[in-house]
Amino acid sequence: MVQAKTWILKQHFEGFPKDTDFELKLEQLSEPRDGEVLLEAVFLSVDPYMRPFSRVRMQAGDVMIGTQVAKVIQSNNPSFPVGCHVVSRCGWRTHTVSDGSDITKILDDWPQDVSLSHALGAIGMPGLTALYGLEEVCAIKPGETLLVNAAAGAVGSVAGQIAKLKGCKVVGSAGSDDKVAYLKELGFDQAFNYKTVPSLEEALKNASPEGYDCYFENVGGPFSSVAILQMKAFGRIAVCGGISLYNDTTPQTGPYPHLQMIFKQLKMEGFLVGRWEHKNDESLKRMLTWMQEGNLKCKEHVTVGFENMPAAFMGMLRGENIGKAIVKV
Repeated sequence: MVQAKTWILKQHFEGFPKDTDFELKLEQLSEPRDGEVLLEAVFLSVDPYMRPFSRVRMQAGDVMIGTQVAKVIQSNNPSFPVGCHVVSRCGWRTHTVSDGSDITKILDDWPQDVSLSHALGAIGMPGLTALYGLEEVCAIKPGETLLVNAAAGAVGSVAGQIAKLKGCKVVGSAGSDDKVAYLKELGFDQAFNYKTVPSLEEALKNASPEGYDCYFENVGGPFSSVAILQMKAFGRIAVCGGISLYNDTTPQTGPYPHLQMIFKQLKMEGFLVGRWEHKNDESLKRMLTWMQEGNLKCKEHVTVGFENMPAAFMGMLRGENIGKAIVKV
């Protein structure tokens, strides 16, 4: 009998998460039955969405939500033989018995020289989010100008690089000088530290005086209110996240950009990556090819040790990571 370590949500977050909101527990797992497999976590993901989703998708006492790359160590399911690796949506746990419905086998032709952790980043959900936000929501075209905030994160950094591959001008905003330097390494045309510029409005105007055709929104709040005013007529805004709002105890209010949206005939659309799940295999292969060709660069912020899951999660929410935040078991 295998013993799994799990991190549970002891109580719902009030404001910014605290160590006391989490509890490490042990769980005895039964042997896998017919059609089931036993998984052992290799890499776990910490992502911004976990903060708002925990409120609407979880009860106190549940295992924290999330995805992981896991190895099949016992199998009674021929679709998932022992030794293969999968992406699993089983949350913050070291071992899991699965019937196969919540796991996806990693691409058979995954290159030996590419870490499997990227299946949680650029060649996984964050990369797909960037791709679909640009292609499906913004319908971005060569020659257009894209604004990305939280641009040094797992999604934003990929979105900017994909836009460059498509022949676009890309402007990125990030929260430290090191992150700005990273964006310039990735080929962003303009990048600035929103925390140190005297005026966000002037920084956006200086980076693209003619305005923005597309805006990949990861932050929300006051940044969004200023950025919307810089959009060109018929601009498109893909609303992926709102990390500036996730830990609020009192909802933020105004200003309200409705008149600007009307006069400029803007399109603003929220989206979840699962809407285009039917395209994932082809999309992941495209992005893996870009990575192998050197056209998609992906930095990881790796925390070692399952016991450090809460610290990695809170560090990510504070913006301590450049690129994808990962926990290595």
